[in-house]
Amino acid sequence: MPPLTKKELRQRLRSAVEAVLPTDLHARSIRACNLLIQTPEYQRAEIIMVFLSLPNEVDTTPLVLHAWRDRKRVLAPKVSWEQRRMLPIEIRSLSDDDVAHSAMGIREPAQGMPIPVAIIDMVIVPGLGFDLHGNRIGRGRGFYDRFLAHPDWHGIACGLALEEQVVPEVPVTEHDMQVDMLVTDEAVRRFGD
Repeated sequence: MPPLTKKELRQRLRSAVEAVLPTDLHARSIRACNLLIQTPEYQRAEIIMVFLSLPNEVDTTPLVLHAWRDRKRVLAPKVSWEQRRMLPIEIRSLSDDDVAHSAMGIREPAQGMPIPVAIIDMVIVPGLGFDLHGNRIGRGRGFYDRFLAHPDWHGIACGLALEEQVVPEVPVTEHDMQVDMLVTDEAVRRFGD
């Protein structure tokens, strides 16, 4: 059987995630966030950038709230469509004053100055799927790949997903960036050296 194309894999992964009931997604999101919070990588990080979840993604709310309790600075990406890049902006609450829906329906910081990429210790990376080597498949726009390829980026990239989003292999191109670790509701995996 030939390997799936990125388009076919995206369709298969979308269906798998959409099949998860909202109540299950909530409970499993809490489990995944709790596993992440227990890692030494999270515990060492002082500044973390966290994606603000779409309805059928792992909900990062428990992680964000815990990070604030741990006195960490929490950033979220704001998409600059003109520049085709993400700007890391600090958030201090999840209220409508701090977080708004963009024209594309993405939750992002309402305002704020971008934080230098070089001082970010950890980025929590969404994805439709991840493989057992740290490769990821996103939604196809390349924002996280460009962010992780930034010459000033030296932190830990950590995927956050449900276990059914882990596949044996993701097709990759030269522009695709890997994550250093992946946390699901069932396991913590580390890649590379």
